[in-house]
Amino acid sequence: MAQPDPDPTAPRYQQIKSFILDRVRSGEWSAEHRVPSENELVRLTGHSRVTVGRALRELADAGLLKRVQGVGTFVASGPPQSALLELRDIAMEIAERGHAHGTRVEALGRRLADAELAVAFGVPEGSSLFHSRVVHLENGVPVQMEDRLVNPLIAPHYLDQDFTRTTPYAHLMACAPAERVEHVVEAIRPDATAAASLDIAPDEPCLLIHRRTWSRRLVATRAWLTHPGSRYRLGGALR
Repeated sequence: MAQPDPDPTAPRYQQIKSFILDRVRSGEWSAEHRVPSENELVRLTGHSRVTVGRALRELADAGLLKRVQGVGTFVASGPPQSALLELRDIAMEIAERGHAHGTRVEALGRRLADAELAVAFGVPEGSSLFHSRVVHLENGVPVQMEDRLVNPLIAPHYLDQDFTRTTPYAHLMACAPAERVEHVVEAIRPDATAAASLDIAPDEPCLLIHRRTWSRRLVATRAWLTHPGSRYRLGGALR
Protein backbone atom coordinates (compact mmCIF):
# COMPACT_ATOMS: atom_id res chain seq x y z
CA MET A 1 0.00 0.00 0.00
CA ALA A 2 1.43 3.43 -0.95
CA GLN A 3 2.00 6.06 1.69
CA PRO A 4 0.74 9.31 0.09
CA ASP A 5 2.57 11.76 2.36
CA PRO A 6 5.64 11.30 4.60
CA ASP A 7 4.10 13.69 7.13
CA PRO A 8 1.64 11.58 9.16
CA THR A 9 0.44 14.68 11.03
CA ALA A 10 -1.05 16.23 7.88
CA PRO A 11 -4.83 15.84 7.45
CA ARG A 12 -5.67 12.76 5.42
CA TYR A 13 -7.20 14.64 2.51
CA GLN A 14 -4.04 16.79 2.34
CA GLN A 15 -1.94 13.62 2.20
CA ILE A 16 -3.92 12.47 -0.82
CA LYS A 17 -3.56 15.87 -2.50
CA SER A 18 0.20 15.66 -1.98
CA PHE A 19 0.19 12.10 -3.35
CA ILE A 20 -1.41 13.39 -6.57
CA LEU A 21 0.53 16.66 -6.84
CA ASP A 22 3.89 14.93 -6.35
CA ARG A 23 3.19 12.79 -9.41
CA VAL A 24 2.08 15.79 -11.47
CA ARG A 25 5.16 17.85 -10.52
CA SER A 26 7.53 14.96 -11.22
CA GLY A 27 6.06 14.49 -14.70
CA GLU A 28 4.86 10.97 -13.93
CA TRP A 29 1.32 12.23 -14.57
CA SER A 30 1.40 14.75 -17.41
CA ALA A 31 -1.38 16.98 -18.73
CA GLU A 32 -4.49 14.99 -19.73
CA HIS A 33 -3.25 11.92 -17.81
CA ARG A 34 -6.17 10.01 -16.34
CA VAL A 35 -5.96 10.03 -12.54
CA PRO A 36 -6.86 6.78 -10.74
CA SER A 37 -10.53 6.51 -9.86
CA GLU A 38 -11.82 7.12 -6.34
CA ASN A 39 -11.92 3.38 -5.74
CA GLU A 40 -8.36 2.98 -7.01
CA LEU A 41 -7.14 5.84 -4.81
CA VAL A 42 -8.87 4.29 -1.79
CA ARG A 43 -6.90 1.11 -2.46
CA LEU A 44 -3.61 2.96 -3.14
CA THR A 45 -3.76 5.28 -0.14
CA GLY A 46 -5.75 3.30 2.42
CA HIS A 47 -8.03 6.27 3.09
CA SER A 48 -11.82 6.41 2.90
CA ARG A 49 -13.80 7.25 -0.23
CA VAL A 50 -15.13 10.40 1.46
CA THR A 51 -11.58 11.61 2.14
CA VAL A 52 -10.43 10.77 -1.40
CA GLY A 53 -13.49 12.53 -2.83
CA ARG A 54 -12.71 15.71 -0.90
CA ALA A 55 -9.10 15.74 -2.13
CA LEU A 56 -10.16 15.31 -5.77
CA ARG A 57 -12.88 17.93 -5.44
CA GLU A 58 -10.51 20.55 -3.99
CA LEU A 59 -7.89 19.91 -6.66
CA ALA A 60 -10.57 20.20 -9.36
CA ASP A 61 -11.93 23.41 -7.81
CA ALA A 62 -8.39 24.82 -7.91
CA GLY A 63 -8.10 24.02 -11.62
CA LEU A 64 -5.39 21.38 -11.21
CA LEU A 65 -7.64 18.47 -12.17
CA LYS A 66 -10.66 18.28 -14.44
CA ARG A 67 -13.50 15.82 -13.90
CA VAL A 68 -15.44 14.52 -16.91
CA GLN A 69 -18.79 13.01 -15.98
CA GLY A 70 -18.91 9.32 -16.79
CA VAL A 71 -15.31 9.29 -18.06
CA GLY A 72 -12.96 10.07 -15.18
CA THR A 73 -10.62 12.65 -13.67
CA PHE A 74 -7.66 14.04 -15.60
CA VAL A 75 -4.65 16.28 -14.95
CA ALA A 76 -5.55 19.76 -16.17
CA SER A 77 -3.67 21.16 -19.13
CA GLY A 78 -1.80 23.83 -17.15
CA PRO A 79 -1.07 25.25 -13.70
CA PRO A 80 -3.05 28.14 -12.15
CA GLN A 81 -2.06 31.39 -13.84
CA SER A 82 -2.60 35.09 -13.48
CA ALA A 83 -3.31 37.23 -16.51
CA LEU A 84 0.39 38.15 -16.79
CA LEU A 85 2.55 35.62 -14.98
CA GLU A 86 2.53 31.90 -14.40
CA LEU A 87 2.52 30.71 -10.81
CA ARG A 88 5.59 28.47 -10.78
CA ASP A 89 8.13 27.08 -8.38
CA ILE A 90 11.45 28.88 -8.80
CA ALA A 91 13.24 25.63 -7.93
CA MET A 92 11.65 23.99 -10.98
CA GLU A 93 12.52 26.95 -13.23
CA ILE A 94 16.17 26.76 -12.17
CA ALA A 95 16.24 22.97 -12.62
CA GLU A 96 14.77 23.34 -16.13
CA ARG A 97 17.75 25.54 -17.02
CA GLY A 98 20.02 22.72 -15.91
CA HIS A 99 21.27 24.65 -12.89
CA ALA A 100 21.39 23.92 -9.17
CA HIS A 101 18.82 25.47 -6.84
CA GLY A 102 19.57 26.25 -3.23
CA THR A 103 17.90 28.17 -0.43
CA ARG A 104 18.93 30.19 2.57
CA VAL A 105 16.27 30.67 5.27
CA GLU A 106 16.70 34.08 6.90
CA ALA A 107 13.47 34.32 8.89
CA LEU A 108 10.69 31.94 9.91
CA GLY A 109 8.14 32.83 12.57
CA ARG A 110 4.95 34.73 13.34
CA ARG A 111 3.85 38.31 12.74
CA LEU A 112 0.81 40.11 14.09
CA ALA A 113 -1.46 41.67 11.48
CA ASP A 114 -1.48 45.46 11.61
CA ALA A 115 -4.40 47.41 10.19
CA GLU A 116 -3.15 47.16 6.59
CA LEU A 117 -2.47 43.42 6.77
CA ALA A 118 -5.79 42.81 8.52
CA VAL A 119 -7.58 44.37 5.57
CA ALA A 120 -5.38 42.55 3.02
CA PHE A 121 -6.01 39.14 4.60
CA GLY A 122 -9.56 39.79 5.78
CA VAL A 123 -8.70 38.94 9.40
CA PRO A 124 -9.06 40.87 12.69
CA GLU A 125 -6.26 43.29 13.53
CA GLY A 126 -3.74 41.59 15.81
CA SER A 127 -4.30 38.14 14.26
CA SER A 128 -1.25 35.91 13.96
CA LEU A 129 0.20 35.39 10.48
CA PHE A 130 3.11 33.16 9.50
CA HIS A 131 6.17 34.91 8.07
CA SER A 132 9.15 33.61 6.11
CA ARG A 133 12.05 35.19 4.30
CA VAL A 134 13.92 32.83 2.00
CA VAL A 135 16.70 33.62 -0.46
CA HIS A 136 16.77 31.42 -3.57
CA LEU A 137 20.15 30.68 -5.13
CA GLU A 138 21.04 29.60 -8.66
CA ASN A 139 24.41 27.85 -8.76
CA GLY A 140 25.14 29.51 -5.42
CA VAL A 141 24.24 33.04 -6.59
CA PRO A 142 21.21 34.81 -4.99
CA VAL A 143 18.51 35.45 -7.60
CA GLN A 144 15.39 36.03 -5.50
CA MET A 145 14.51 37.19 -2.00
CA GLU A 146 11.09 35.80 -1.14
CA ASP A 147 9.41 37.65 1.76
CA ARG A 148 6.09 35.92 2.46
CA LEU A 149 3.13 36.14 4.83
CA VAL A 150 0.80 33.14 5.11
CA ASN A 151 -2.69 32.71 6.52
CA PRO A 152 -2.42 29.96 9.21
CA LEU A 153 -5.93 28.75 8.35
CA ILE A 154 -4.69 27.79 4.89
CA ALA A 155 -1.33 26.22 5.82
CA PRO A 156 -1.32 25.33 9.54
CA HIS A 157 1.99 23.38 9.30
CA TYR A 158 3.88 26.10 7.41
CA LEU A 159 6.32 26.89 10.22
CA ASP A 160 7.17 23.19 10.64
CA GLN A 161 8.67 22.93 7.13
CA ASP A 162 12.36 22.73 6.32
CA PHE A 163 12.65 25.22 3.47
CA THR A 164 16.18 24.12 2.68
CA ARG A 165 14.64 20.84 1.47
CA THR A 166 11.42 22.13 -0.11
CA THR A 167 10.13 25.54 -1.17
CA PRO A 168 7.27 27.57 0.29
CA TYR A 169 5.59 27.29 -3.12
CA ALA A 170 5.74 23.47 -3.09
CA HIS A 171 4.33 23.24 0.43
CA LEU A 172 1.54 25.73 -0.26
CA MET A 173 0.53 24.11 -3.53
CA ALA A 174 0.33 20.76 -1.78
CA CYS A 175 -1.90 21.94 1.05
CA ALA A 176 -3.76 24.85 -0.52
CA PRO A 177 -3.58 25.16 -4.33
CA ALA A 178 -4.19 28.72 -5.49
CA GLU A 179 -7.64 29.47 -6.89
CA ARG A 180 -6.87 33.09 -7.77
CA VAL A 181 -3.61 35.01 -8.17
CA GLU A 182 -2.93 38.74 -8.24
CA HIS A 183 0.41 40.17 -9.41
CA VAL A 184 1.83 43.68 -9.28
CA VAL A 185 5.27 44.25 -10.86
CA GLU A 186 7.48 47.28 -10.29
CA ALA A 187 11.08 48.42 -10.66
CA ILE A 188 12.71 49.41 -7.36
CA ARG A 189 15.98 50.10 -5.60
CA PRO A 190 16.62 47.48 -2.91
CA ASP A 191 16.25 48.33 0.76
CA ALA A 192 19.07 47.42 3.14
CA THR A 193 17.64 43.96 3.86
CA ALA A 194 17.25 43.05 0.19
CA ALA A 195 20.71 44.40 -0.73
CA ALA A 196 22.34 42.33 2.01
CA SER A 197 20.31 39.19 1.28
CA LEU A 198 20.96 39.34 -2.47
CA ASP A 199 24.57 40.49 -2.10
CA ILE A 200 24.07 43.49 -4.38
CA ALA A 201 24.92 47.19 -4.27
CA PRO A 202 22.32 49.58 -2.81
CA ASP A 203 21.83 51.18 -6.24
CA GLU A 204 21.32 47.89 -8.14
CA PRO A 205 18.00 48.09 -10.05
CA CYS A 206 15.64 45.33 -8.91
CA LEU A 207 12.39 43.83 -10.11
CA LEU A 208 9.77 43.42 -7.36
CA ILE A 209 6.80 41.12 -7.86
CA HIS A 210 4.06 41.53 -5.26
CA ARG A 211 1.86 38.44 -5.33
CA ARG A 212 -1.36 37.72 -3.47
CA THR A 213 -3.12 34.35 -3.69
CA TRP A 214 -6.50 33.01 -2.63
CA SER A 215 -7.44 29.45 -1.66
CA ARG A 216 -10.74 28.10 -0.36
CA ARG A 217 -12.13 31.63 -0.83
CA LEU A 218 -9.66 33.05 1.69
CA VAL A 219 -6.61 35.21 1.15
CA ALA A 220 -3.87 32.60 1.51
CA THR A 221 -0.59 34.47 1.04
CA ARG A 222 1.08 37.77 0.27
CA ALA A 223 4.59 37.57 -1.10
CA TRP A 224 7.18 40.15 -2.12
CA LEU A 225 9.68 38.64 -4.58
CA THR A 226 12.75 40.81 -5.14
CA HIS A 227 15.13 40.00 -8.02
CA PRO A 228 18.42 41.72 -8.97
CA GLY A 229 17.91 43.30 -12.38
CA SER A 230 21.25 42.00 -13.64
CA ARG A 231 20.36 38.39 -12.81
CA TYR A 232 16.66 38.10 -13.68
CA ARG A 233 14.37 38.66 -16.63
CA LEU A 234 10.59 38.45 -16.73
CA GLY A 235 9.09 36.79 -19.77
CA GLY A 236 5.92 35.07 -20.89
CA ALA A 237 3.86 33.94 -23.84
CA LEU A 238 0.20 33.97 -24.81
CA ARG A 239 -1.41 30.86 -26.26
